[in-house]
Amino acid sequence: MKIGIAGLGRMGAAIAARLIEVGHTVSVWNRSAEKTKALAQAGARVTATPAELAAGADIIITILTDAAAIDAVYNGAGGLLAGNVKDKLFIEMSTVRPETEITLAKAVQSKGAALVECPVGGTVGPARQGKLLGLMGGEPTDTARAKPVLDQLCRRVEPVGPIGSGAAMKFAINLPLMVYWQSLGEAISLCRPLGIEPARLMDIFADSSGGTNAVKGRGPVIAAMLEGRDAGPVGFDIDSGRKDLRAMLAEGQSRGIDLPVTKAALACFDEASARGIGPKDGSSLAVYWSERKKG
Repeated sequence: MKIGIAGLGRMGAAIAARLIEVGHTVSVWNRSAEKTKALAQAGARVTATPAELAAGADIIITILTDAAAIDAVYNGAGGLLAGNVKDKLFIEMSTVRPETEITLAKAVQSKGAALVECPVGGTVGPARQGKLLGLMGGEPTDTARAKPVLDQLCRRVEPVGPIGSGAAMKFAINLPLMVYWQSLGEAISLCRPLGIEPARLMDIFADSSGGTNAVKGRGPVIAAMLEGRDAGPVGFDIDSGRKDLRAMLAEGQSRGIDLPVTKAALACFDEASARGIGPKDGSSLAVYWSERKKG
């Protein structure tokens, strides 16, 4: 299958590498050409514009920063929809509000192409292993067409409704995780006077009702950070969490839903970012807050 991928952040690059490994012919485009080099060495074809990417692919996957980036990459000069894309399939995997995906679907359909949204749960490691959770929205005929490729990226692909449903579900699964990192930091701060060694402390949390799947997976990383050691590669950074929390609040407001815990979590993420740790892994929020001095 000829697959094009636009957007080579951590997740986009991992997805591209996975698809190359399972045998697809992969083309890539990124606003910053520097991010295409490793994939070119792995066998990807680098294109000069999104339009060129779309022209050479049967399926185009996009995973972009926000609604503005989506609009520019799809609808800008030399964008994905600039040429003849009739009968092509677009799989949109960004974490954005439902209204963004709904508007995009109309633009794609007006060009005779199809769009499926499939934001994913998981970070770079699961992406490289094909173990993401896919939250798919779209028309049944289109989702059926997308599923064989998504099955190679995801351990589970869950159809959740029409376009916009995947975006809403992604917010729903991300919200508790963002809140959890803050609450874990507060919990660790209560344990500080006990002097429990960090690895043991994380093991206790992981074996209790206070331990989610996230802390089971990230516990050793958090322990390393608590000890002042290198935490390794960033999976999902604090600034990305801030972006998602703001979008969640905007979505809640548009639906007349109050999200007070989400609002409080965003304030904590904002503070951490202002202290210079925005580019660090989201789980580092727990470490920051556990060490924070009041005032």
